[in-house]
Amino acid sequence: MNYLELLKQSAENAGNILCMGLDPVADALPHVEKDIRSRITDYFEEILTEMKRRDVRVAAFKPNLGYYAQLDRPMEGSFEGSLALADVIRMLRDMFSDTPIILDSKRGDIATSSLNYAKEAFDVWTVDCVTISPYMGTDSVMPFAFENKGAYILNRTSNPGGKDLQNKTEQSGEPFYMTVAKAIAMWHEEHNGMGAVVGATNLKEFEEIAAYYADKNIPLLIPGVGSQGGTAPEVMKLMEDVGYPLSLARINSSSGLTHPWKKGPAPEDYLDRVFAGLNKLTKETTI
Repeated sequence: MNYLELLKQSAENAGNILCMGLDPVADALPHVEKDIRSRITDYFEEILTEMKRRDVRVAAFKPNLGYYAQLDRPMEGSFEGSLALADVIRMLRDMFSDTPIILDSKRGDIATSSLNYAKEAFDVWTVDCVTISPYMGTDSVMPFAFENKGAYILNRTSNPGGKDLQNKTEQSGEPFYMTVAKAIAMWHEEHNGMGAVVGATNLKEFEEIAAYYADKNIPLLIPGVGSQGGTAPEVMKLMEDVGYPLSLARINSSSGLTHPWKKGPAPEDYLDRVFAGLNKLTKETTI
């Protein structure tokens, strides 16, 4: 099954297009008496097990590599963060085997170096998809075109500084993010797993890009919902208005789902708070 088919099937199975970010923040985790690997693993196991029990499904999971790797201390022989990520990926495969896993690592280098990063994602971490940068061009992007795998390419990001380069006006009069969108469309023609990261925090720009992609079957990964200010209903309506195929989109929320209290310590009712957010967003992203 190629990545587009996996997206469509997982959206149908979940009944929504929600992507759940799994980014551990040590200060916000419960089980403070345990080591950091156990705190991460046990916390996400609690959430995933409860999702199975309550029959709450999402259409993708997205761990951000940096949240785990920064917990490693390789000079001291410690890899607790990476081992925790391995635990989380194994749990996802065991409990939600038909749900895509997106490794958010935003890689991008030239030629063989990009291929090494692709192997890191797909062979080492065994994920279905990865996030990458477009700014070094075709020989940086296409090494990620693994069979049946996906790659979301940064297009118009949700962070405030995204405008510094992405909104620059080209000689043609177009903003640079549309130049990137056209490059993504070209790369997608060569490998249909190529998609785009387009944030929900700039809705006019989001609408323009989604309209351009609407008839091209280009997958969208949409951050910026929740703590960054975008809303899922607004994004859903815009995609419907421009005719974008909803089953290929994934609306992501990370901290707003896994630790909505933002800073620790975790409250006693932490699971109830997690599922309040999950229930709300699964309804808002229903297809």
